[in-house]
Amino acid sequence: MAEVYAKALTIKRHGLLSLAVIQGEEWIENEPVADPEALVRCLRQAPSADIFSFARPLPASEPSFPFYFEWDNAAVVKLAEFSHWWESVPQETRKNVRRSQRRGVSVRQVNFDDKLVRGITKIYNEIPIRQGRKFWHYGKTFDQVKVANATYLSRSKFIGAFLNNELVGFIKLVMVNNVARIMQILSMEAHADKRPTNALLAKAIAVCCENGATHFVYGKYVYGRKQTSPVTEFKRRNGFEQFNFPRYYVPLTRFGAFAIRCGVHRGLAQLLPESITNLFLGARAAIYRRRFSSQEKLHDAARA
Repeated sequence: MAEVYAKALTIKRHGLLSLAVIQGEEWIENEPVADPEALVRCLRQAPSADIFSFARPLPASEPSFPFYFEWDNAAVVKLAEFSHWWESVPQETRKNVRRSQRRGVSVRQVNFDDKLVRGITKIYNEIPIRQGRKFWHYGKTFDQVKVANATYLSRSKFIGAFLNNELVGFIKLVMVNNVARIMQILSMEAHADKRPTNALLAKAIAVCCENGATHFVYGKYVYGRKQTSPVTEFKRRNGFEQFNFPRYYVPLTRFGAFAIRCGVHRGLAQLLPESITNLFLGARAAIYRRRFSSQEKLHDAARA
């Protein structure tokens, strides 16, 4: 068993501490770990990390195993009829969806083909900085973008937002049992005033309801100790709520047990006060903006 799971494990490091997690855990159907107690016994015989961490697939939310756990969270919409979601969101959200339509944005399901990949590549390469940090897809080639978006195709649905037949935003949804999870949602900054992201989310909710999904997941609701952020507020305004579920942390070594007792397994972001985290994020965003501005000036000078 250990040999089988060793191929699926990935190691994350927090300084000297190492955590083993199931690679792509949230995208795996059924139970990522069928027999956690037997697996832990095997992993402890020749540990490749200090701690093994795992969670059950959503919507499981009750503690199920005799291991130490902490509450993790996700941003979730519980689905029924589209009209229920539409009536539950703030009036501002409904206005943004209508504004998108009035300003010429249309949304529809699309096939994964070269035309879509070319559109996604253009969106990726629009700007190098998003949400105050370096955008890791920026600069990718067509072939790289195609490979990156070709995962889980048999369970994926793509929705595009179009302006004058040009792709200006997209969502990739992956079905995990009866739960629809957003793998990526991205729109062009140049058309942010047309609210394509709001239109994409509304269409995604409709598609999920039509396909019998029970829950719609958009990453985490709260990241680390950062209880308030523009991303969390955006999710709240679009009907997402915080859904808590247990994440297990099983020590495989003495150092792992010590780290859990001291709380350092959570990483630096979980240990720092929110005010310090905000200060760091603001400074990082300013550095990236300054660097991007300098690069743009150099490019303009070279073109001249």
